[in-house]
Amino acid sequence: MTSARPHSSTDAPLRVALYTEGTYPQSHGGVSVWVDQLVCGLPDHQFEVRAITGVPYARAALPLPGNVHAVAVPLWGDPPAPGPRQPGWQRQVTDAFMALVDALCVLDPVAFAAALQALTTLGRQGGFTAVLDRPGITRQLLGRWSEAATRQRRDRQRGDPRLPSPTVADALDAQSWLEHALRPLCSPAPEAEVGHAVSNGFAGMLALSGRWTHGTPFILTEHGVYMRERYLEFRRAPYSPGFKGLLLRFYRLLTTAVYREAALILPGSQYNRRWEERLGAHPDKIHCIYNGIDPDIFPPAEAEPTAPVVSWVGRIDPLKDIETLIRAFDLVRRQRPGAQLRLFGGVPAGNEGYARACEHLTDQLNLRQHVTFEGRVPDITDAYRAGQVVALTSVSEGFPYTVIEAMAMGRPPVATRVGGVPEAVGEAGLIVRPRDVMGVASALGRLLDDAPLRARLGRAARERVMELFTLDGCLVAYRRAYPAAIAGETP
Repeated sequence: MTSARPHSSTDAPLRVALYTEGTYPQSHGGVSVWVDQLVCGLPDHQFEVRAITGVPYARAALPLPGNVHAVAVPLWGDPPAPGPRQPGWQRQVTDAFMALVDALCVLDPVAFAAALQALTTLGRQGGFTAVLDRPGITRQLLGRWSEAATRQRRDRQRGDPRLPSPTVADALDAQSWLEHALRPLCSPAPEAEVGHAVSNGFAGMLALSGRWTHGTPFILTEHGVYMRERYLEFRRAPYSPGFKGLLLRFYRLLTTAVYREAALILPGSQYNRRWEERLGAHPDKIHCIYNGIDPDIFPPAEAEPTAPVVSWVGRIDPLKDIETLIRAFDLVRRQRPGAQLRLFGGVPAGNEGYARACEHLTDQLNLRQHVTFEGRVPDITDAYRAGQVVALTSVSEGFPYTVIEAMAMGRPPVATRVGGVPEAVGEAGLIVRPRDVMGVASALGRLLDDAPLRARLGRAARERVMELFTLDGCLVAYRRAYPAAIAGETP
């Protein structure tokens, strides 16, 4: 293991291993925008991007600047190639994998991290697929899982969530899923002076690999709370209780390992802190850095549309809860027949079903003449200018760009009380509860009917962004964070 070269100056060029999951550079969205701003705003640093993807992608969705080199790390598709292996390698992989399974069953974060580190070392000799796909692995996994579930049923005093007893199908599903989930450990870790995971989860797993392989300290940025979003995602997932329970244990222990190993944890809002501490982060490591925008790119919008129009900007995704917005808008329109709802944003791969559900709801409510799905627009500022009010009805957020971009342009937001949204909005918009159709409708109607209130809140919104949420401030904070992580200091 090599040690990272210490740096004391915030001006020294650095090699940064940047880890992403499902965002930059293969897809659009708020996190991708943030990464693009970071790498373009720190042109003296060289960024080695390792991007976790579902399947290999043909080309990047965003152009890469000259200081960025990106490699995809797919969880699915062709397995990692085998490499030259030491005697006993197969047995060592089996033992480490079973230790990981045992740690999942009893929710042991120390044993989980040790097993993951062992698999990281073994992954340098090639992929695990041929070993972990064997029927013998299925039998061992089923046996250990069943024994652990039986023990926990006898031990009523345990405070951890009960481990459901597995079926054979659960064991087969878990075996396949874990084989894919561990593939990032077989991807060579880039050599760099500092690592930067743009989210927890699989991006964090890559950061752990760099830490354990080269001794590279890393920082963790969290926009949303990764574990909270997995809980929300699994509410809709059509998995069996046993399979779902084991996957959530994997995510919980993985996020805990990343929190514990990170040199610095830099959430995009203060809201994240309570989750991070609850899942193992030391409070002294946590320092909030708000997202920032270039206010010159988002100048104040000069004129409102003459009709009552609500804009929504984002990706079509269940976490955005567009259905609540459509239902609320139906109530708004009943009192204001000329009102329009304009939805601006693309449909990420895998979310096509949710997009169809939103359009079906629009048809059910006879809103086709009043609600438009307009996709991505070349100039995002046109989307904010299109409305008198900008809405955000998400059930989970970090610190959303759409809110501060709208505020910079003087458009007051109606937004849900999730994540860092209240910290962004302050007194410059209206905050409502998530999934509250009546509350969203009431807030939208209030702003659409009161032009002086919209103007006052719009001015306050622009001032708030200029004071707290500029891109320059964000970049300065990260320029300081990298050498601080290397030196083991607070930025």
